Amino acid sequence: MSTRIAFLKGHGTENDFVILPDPENALDLSPAAVAALCDRRAGIGGDGVLRVVRSAAHPEARAMAGEAEWFMDYRNGDGSIAEMCGNGTRVFARYLQHAGHVTEGDLAIATRAGVKTVHIAKDGDITIGMGRARLPEGDVTVTVGERSWPARNVNMGNPHAVAFVADLAHAGDLYTAPPVSPASAYPDGVNVEFVVDRGPRHVAMRVHERGSGETRSCGTGACAVAVAAARRDGADPAVTGTPATYTVDVPGGRLVITERPDGEIEMTGPAVIVAEGEIDAEWLAQALG
Repeated sequence: MSTRIAFLKGHGTENDFVILPDPENALDLSPAAVAALCDRRAGIGGDGVLRVVRSAAHPEARAMAGEAEWFMDYRNGDGSIAEMCGNGTRVFARYLQHAGHVTEGDLAIATRAGVKTVHIAKDGDITIGMGRARLPEGDVTVTVGERSWPARNVNMGNPHAVAFVADLAHAGDLYTAPPVSPASAYPDGVNVEFVVDRGPRHVAMRVHERGSGETRSCGTGACAVAVAAARRDGADPAVTGTPATYTVDVPGGRLVITERPDGEIEMTGPAVIVAEGEIDAEWLAQALG
């Protein structure tokens, strides 16, 4: 291992990430290493790690190399692997632009949830094609303390339970995962969103992200919330024939989610690179010791 490892730090609506450029898939990124990097006191700090790898160099992405040159190897803050991260994809795209790999306009990014289409606008916002939502059948309930709510099971390539509540404070501290039943609905864990109305097609949310705790934003979660709100409001685009656009306020900012009649969902929001530097490999080795 080299004595120094290049990194950047970025965020999308304050959902923050350590970015590791590793085009040839040379880094052995263990769960413990990810957790050490994401530690907010003893490491760099972040909700997760975005490893930037050429698709052709990664066994999980090689089949997508013809469509997308770059693969987003996303890890949660606890080191676990995640299928997809919407805010992370915007930050990943911003890094590719920052590094000179892409310019404004359209590109494709490979993820474990498939190839995602991206548009980098001149005004700086980035739009991600998030694919279609799946709505598994079956009743789901979310509980915090003495309160329980029915929740909508929405899958955006990763699992979500969306609960509409009277007050976001009812979500509690969100340090630990809110109990969701039946457990069989989410065998690999779940992201839980608590949602209140702010106005016509305008909601606000808090989220407990699987593997990370409460985060300032969750892109796939915002999409799941918009889908659940559209179904609740009788605005399913597949039924009405018109797109449904929701503004979703998160603690770290604002996202705009549009679901089209064909089911495709687009998410638009900011992405910022805030710093770059080098990780000391000796520190990382000691942190893992």
